[in-house]
Amino acid sequence: MARDYYEILGVEKKATQEEIKKAYRKLAHQHHPDKAGGAEEKFKEINAAYEVLGDGKKRQQYDVSGSADFQNGPQGGAGGFGSGGFNWQDFASHSGGTGVEFDLGDIFNSFFGGGGQRGAQGSRARQGSDLEVRLDLDFLEAVFGAEKEISLRKNVVCTRCSGNGAEPGSEIITCTTCKGTGTITHTRNTMFGAFSSSSPCHSCAGEGKKPSKACTQCGGRGMKMEEQAIKVTIPAGINSGESLRVSGKGELGEYGGRAGNLYVSVRIKEHLLFVRDNDNIKTTKHISFSCAVLGDKIMVETLDGPVSMKINPGIESGTIMKIKGKGVPHLRSSGRGDHLIKIKIETPKNISRRVKKLIETLKEEGI
Repeated sequence: MARDYYEILGVEKKATQEEIKKAYRKLAHQHHPDKAGGAEEKFKEINAAYEVLGDGKKRQQYDVSGSADFQNGPQGGAGGFGSGGFNWQDFASHSGGTGVEFDLGDIFNSFFGGGGQRGAQGSRARQGSDLEVRLDLDFLEAVFGAEKEISLRKNVVCTRCSGNGAEPGSEIITCTTCKGTGTITHTRNTMFGAFSSSSPCHSCAGEGKKPSKACTQCGGRGMKMEEQAIKVTIPAGINSGESLRVSGKGELGEYGGRAGNLYVSVRIKEHLLFVRDNDNIKTTKHISFSCAVLGDKIMVETLDGPVSMKINPGIESGTIMKIKGKGVPHLRSSGRGDHLIKIKIETPKNISRRVKKLIETLKEEGI
């Protein structure tokens, strides 16, 4: 007996589409075959469940007829809804009485997934799943941006068969199951009479044709698992925990479907000198006692190199000074944050006799 799709994704039947999508992404990332501990069969099962529950119309049909329609194609017979013996009074009594309104469009949709037939190509193409990776960045790479290369093991187009699934030199023959139509027709008896619907042929996946000999490198899938280098542009100002979306660099879509997206989650390494606070940079600058009393010019290390800064006489320890525009570039707008310097006055510990006498003199003067 087929497992319940809601159970596979670990969500309730009343879950929203967004909750279903979130659950799918988490499970697909956890069980992806390329990850340690990943499981290919589990991964396929998760994708099959999301293909149905992630589509509003397919989910509606599934809630009515169950997973059998999606695994074996529509079946004949309507389970008691034959046109000959239907009793409208029984229907009303089982449906809460004659005051209940019924949407005939919803009834047709639950049986046929929307009514009209779709082309074989449109129904068989599947978008590839999204992938997610984590990327560690140096502090300055996140500040100023960088070009990085990620090595990722994923499905790519098979080079031996160029994606058509046929062994080079073998013939492409007409599918004997569907006689070249790409679809299998099913007839259902409903309360409104007999209706026909079609689904993609399982033998040729809706192509109408198939290779006489499957590609020996990909087994007829038209794709294979391979290590691929993907270049990622890191924008200046990105912060730790944020993600980048690289369109079309996820899993390859099956049967001509669009590729999924690649999500790159960024983690930034700490810096020995600079501390980031949103788009501001914070540092601590130690100054001498004489510099604090008399004032002076000091050099401060910034993201752009050393900058001269004036210390006014009598500055107190803990004072925060600001250098405008020397912080982190704003990610979603122009300009930059500021560089904030906390002043810390160093108290001399080992002093000579002469210096000690000078300080005693200052003490006598009340300084």
